[in-house]
Amino acid sequence: MKIPLNITFLNIPPSDAIEAEIRKRAQKIDQFANDVMHCHVTVDAAGKHKTQGGMYEVRIDVTLPGTEIAVSHVHRHEDVYVVIRDAFDAAARKLQDHVRLRRGDVKLHEPLLHGQVTRLHEDGYGFIETPDGRELYFHRDNLVNADFDQLAPGMEVQFLEEGAGEGLQAKRVSTGRHQHPGMG
Repeated sequence: MKIPLNITFLNIPPSDAIEAEIRKRAQKIDQFANDVMHCHVTVDAAGKHKTQGGMYEVRIDVTLPGTEIAVSHVHRHEDVYVVIRDAFDAAARKLQDHVRLRRGDVKLHEPLLHGQVTRLHEDGYGFIETPDGRELYFHRDNLVNADFDQLAPGMEVQFLEEGAGEGLQAKRVSTGRHQHPGMG
C-alpha cells in the first residue's frame, strides 16, 4: 500500500493482537490490486451485551485510483477475530470483482428481449415480432432449451438481438412463461 494502514478502535480498548491480525490481513489486500492507495479499518464493539455476547462491526475502506471500496461487517460473535476475517474476506471479493471489471474480464450481459413467434418454416427457421413491430429471423440452431417442433405462432420467446450479414437476427431464443407489457 502506498499510504499506511489506519486502524481505529471504537467502544473497545486498542489491542496489539487485534492490530497485528488486521495488519496481516490488510497486507493480503495488496495481492488483489497493486494500486491500493489507502486502507482504513474500524473495529467497533457497539451493542455489547453480557448475556448475548459481543456484537462487533468491522468496517474496511479501501481507496484505489478513482474509486473506493467499502465493506461493513456486523456480526454477533464472541470472537472479534472471526468478524475481522469475514470482513476482510468480503473486502477481498469486492476488490477482486472491481479488478476484473477494470481489466474487462467481466462480461456484461446483454439484456434479453421479448417477442412472439410470428411465422415458422419447415426448413427450420422462423420469425419473431418485437413489441415495437420489428421482425427478426431465427434458425433452429439458435434455440436454447427449446425444440423447434414445439414452437407455434403466437408463442412468447426471449432472445438476444444480433446483427448479421443478412440483417438483424434473434440469437439464444428460449421459451418460457413470460408476461410482458405490449405482448398479449
